[in-house]
Amino acid sequence: MSPVRPPALDLRGTPCPLNFIRTKLALEQVPPGELLEVDLDAGDPQQLVTQGLETAGHGVTCVAHPEQEGAVRLLIRRHVG
Repeated sequence: MSPVRPPALDLRGTPCPLNFIRTKLALEQVPPGELLEVDLDAGDPQQLVTQGLETAGHGVTCVAHPEQEGAVRLLIRRHVG
């Protein structure tokens, strides 16, 4: 049995702050303590979304996108509190 992938959202090419808003809305559908994968453009989108989520208490890990140079994948663990 293969591991279950967390819900994923592809926001590459989506401008700020729309990418942050869509990430927050998707995160509301994820149970506390669970993961959400979000693909973003590297640079400002990555920085702004990460900062906003960390300020809200969510855990964020950023990794290189497996398929596209210049993009990143955020692994977001929803805040339990």
